[in-house]
Amino acid sequence: MTQDIFQNSSQLSHITPQGEAQMVDVSGKIITVREAVAAGRVRMLPETLANIEAGNTPKGDVLSTARIAGIMAAKQTANLIPLCHPLPLQKISVEITPDPELPGYVILATVKTKAETGVEMEALTAVSVAALTLYDMAKALEKTIQIESICLVSKTGGKSGDFRNL
Repeated sequence: MTQDIFQNSSQLSHITPQGEAQMVDVSGKIITVREAVAAGRVRMLPETLANIEAGNTPKGDVLSTARIAGIMAAKQTANLIPLCHPLPLQKISVEITPDPELPGYVILATVKTKAETGVEMEALTAVSVAALTLYDMAKALEKTIQIESICLVSKTGGKSGDFRNL
């Protein structure tokens, strides 16, 4: 199976004919506006959610810290994910919304650029690091917090067109 992939590696943009990973050459692509939205959930006990909402946490402002961490992480994606391109990001927003029915928080990250390649990985990285930071800031209240369902919600722009994860 693996050998078949390498024999057809000319069809895979991240694989050289020798089967080695490579960064895709995007220099010939057209610069377009691209946007990606990613989401994730952080599940916790109702008491933990109530304490965070009340600001009753030992480490301080959980949600602001997690939001800023997500924004910072999006800007560092190319340093974290080996084959990602460094991109000029024009917009990064991270929204963290309480969901009592979960119970926990829903994290939504939107990243926008004008470049030759998309920002899906930046949006996913923002959600992931915001969720990890939320866990870190609240772990003194609860060690069983769960990070789950991180996914791409939508993307616009680029050669492959728009995508919406219904």
